[in-house]
Amino acid sequence: MEIVTLVFLLTSAVIILTPGQDMILVMSRSIAQGQKAGIITAFGVSVGLLGHTLLATLGLGALLLASEFLFNIIKFIGAGYLIYIGYQLLRSKDHTINMINLPKISYKKMFWQGTLSNVMNPKVAIFYFSYLPQFVIPNSENEAMQLFILGFTFAILTFALKAPIGFISGLLSFLIQRRPTILKYIHRTSGIILIGLGLKLALEERN
Repeated sequence: MEIVTLVFLLTSAVIILTPGQDMILVMSRSIAQGQKAGIITAFGVSVGLLGHTLLATLGLGALLLASEFLFNIIKFIGAGYLIYIGYQLLRSKDHTINMINLPKISYKKMFWQGTLSNVMNPKVAIFYFSYLPQFVIPNSENEAMQLFILGFTFAILTFALKAPIGFISGLLSFLIQRRPTILKYIHRTSGIILIGLGLKLALEERN
């Protein structure tokens, strides 16, 4: 049991630290508006994972596997959202303004951006439904509860690993305040990556 738990924690950590849309979103938001912004975005991502945990626990993840129509609907909504965020970054004109004077989005909006970017990715739901059951003890009376605990643990671990990354990235904001033109390259790079991830999600097929 202890070995299974250790394997789950180690593999989950590797998966969480693999660069992807959530990591890019956390880092770019932290660099743009400071450490707190990155931590709040990371919290939003973790809450989005709790949504997937509930879906997996209730067995609704299977519906995404069975229904190509539903999968495509959620996939295109998620892809469109990522492309929209990337486009907003690319079209930003505030490259030469000091960071203190830049228009900022609210912490509430940051939280929901992190949550929605995760919830609207059907690949995460399918990942949850295929990955978590591997660590469930079969033929037990509490399989659903085990699934929920595993998903909840994964979400907590996600915040524990991504929040410090957001904090460290936020430290770079002081450099940006001294050289505000750096923000142009941050916006363009993050925007291109998010649009690329959105297009990749839109073009992906179910396995």
